[in-house]
Amino acid sequence: MERVPQLPPVLRDLTARDLIAQCTDQPALAADLAKGPIVYYCGFDPTAPSLHIGNLVQNLTLRRLQQAGHLPLGLVGGATGLVGDPKLTGERVLNDPEIVAGWVDRIRRQIEPLLDFDGPYAARMVNNLDWTAPLGAIDLLREVGKHFRMSTMLAKETVAARLRSDQGLSFTEFAYQVMQALDFRELYRRYGCALQTGGNDQWGNLLAGVELIHKAERASVHAFTTPLVTKADGTKFGKTEAGTVWLDPAMTSPYAFHQFWLNQDDRDVVSYLKVFSFRDLDQIGELATATADRPHERAAQRALADDVTALVHGAAATAQVKAAAAALFGGGDLRELDQATLEAAVAGLPSTVVTSPDAAVVDLLAASGLEASKGAARRTLASGGVYLNNVKVAAADQRMAGDDWLFGRLAVLRRGRKTLGVAHLEP
Repeated sequence: MERVPQLPPVLRDLTARDLIAQCTDQPALAADLAKGPIVYYCGFDPTAPSLHIGNLVQNLTLRRLQQAGHLPLGLVGGATGLVGDPKLTGERVLNDPEIVAGWVDRIRRQIEPLLDFDGPYAARMVNNLDWTAPLGAIDLLREVGKHFRMSTMLAKETVAARLRSDQGLSFTEFAYQVMQALDFRELYRRYGCALQTGGNDQWGNLLAGVELIHKAERASVHAFTTPLVTKADGTKFGKTEAGTVWLDPAMTSPYAFHQFWLNQDDRDVVSYLKVFSFRDLDQIGELATATADRPHERAAQRALADDVTALVHGAAATAQVKAAAAALFGGGDLRELDQATLEAAVAGLPSTVVTSPDAAVVDLLAASGLEASKGAARRTLASGGVYLNNVKVAAADQRMAGDDWLFGRLAVLRRGRKTLGVAHLEP
């Protein structure tokens, strides 16, 4: 893969991974990065109980810069989350302060494992409510507002689009860019923060902070954005039939999370490896070759799924979900899985609910939809093509026994090698 010359290693790497969309002054940023550690930050607003996988781009960019010897600030927007960045689709719902405060804590706990809080380049977590809440309206207008020009604020793409729409734009959301700029200035004052990163849809907000520091502090700072992640087929990245892919394991199970990455298209997987994994570019090149030569092996998808799941959920959870996927198709013992992983693994399978613990297997096959009828189910049973919890069903009239119900409540049925279903026992 082509490498970009005359840049410090971290900028070379970010550029080669296609992780820089826009930058205020790349030669100046390169010079400052090369001189020694700089303090940098990215902000995450608590607009939901969890971050989603799109937020990982910024989390991992923070991590890459830290690994290169720079000092990260992870900002969770306890103040900006109370206001909301303008959306193209209409006004945001203002959540109660108590709800936002709870989301701040949850999101902070999701960011922290991705950064290192020890050693010479230790990260810090900050909350912009700490400096915004004590600030009075008059102080905000006099100290910050005087540095903003309406023409610049109105030209921002999202603002302009909303002003043209039927919904219009409230002053609350219009003022968001002032609040984000204030964050950059405050972090510059407190920590000497000289760089802000964000998604490309945040470019206008990032520039507002750069310009505020230039005007109010007479100093030059930097900003760059990462491209928004897209899919080759035109559908939205980070969405499945079940909805958004969240980082919170209670909202998207580690099994479903791993499966999301495992199911990525060959056209997308190499670019996702560059963005979401820490494999070097030579390794990614080898996986790209393997995918082109032997697409059925899905080597790149497996590497991507393993890497991202381990980053977000840990090595132990990754091992569990891989064991569950293998066990469903006869490659392991279902009884060795923990209940939560097994239930997540079978959540999307054809299913039936029964109340009788000694139900006939033939009835379960038909009721779950694995077979079209009881007659078809009997024929498959007679041919030896049915497995119960990975054990071949020997008799066509076999009934369920107590220990056939895993964790006392579910049984995995398999017809042939790949067709799966599940039965749930309810008292």
